[in-house]
Amino acid sequence: MLPMNINQFKDYCLAKPNTTCDFPFDHKTLVFRVGGKMFALTNIEQEPCKVNLKCDPVTALMLRQKHKCITPGYHMNKKHWNTVEIENPDLKTKTVKDLIDHSYELVASKLPKKKI
Repeated sequence: MLPMNINQFKDYCLAKPNTTCDFPFDHKTLVFRVGGKMFALTNIEQEPCKVNLKCDPVTALMLRQKHKCITPGYHMNKKHWNTVEIENPDLKTKTVKDLIDHSYELVASKLPKKKI
C-alpha cells in the first residue's frame, strides 16, 4: 500500500465536519481548523511532506517510540503535538487517517456544541 500524499491529506482533513483551512502564518503553511481551532497544519512546499497533528501526551510518546517518522511537533508544544512524515512508506495510510481523526476529535471535543 502506498503512503498518503499531500493531496490525500488535504482531502481527508477537509472531509471532516465543519473544517476550514487557511494560511494564517505565511503563503506555505496550510492550517486546518474545526471551530476556529487548529487540528492540523503542514508546509505545502516541504518534501517529504510532514504534518503537525495534535495528540494526547501519553499516545504522543508511544507513537514517537514506535515510529521513527513521528517526532515531537515542530514549532509546536511538544507535549501535545507530533510531526508526522506522512509520505514515509513505513507509515500506513490507515495509521495517518487514525492520527488525523484523533487530532480532530481532541480539538472538537473541547469546543462548545454551537461551534461544531
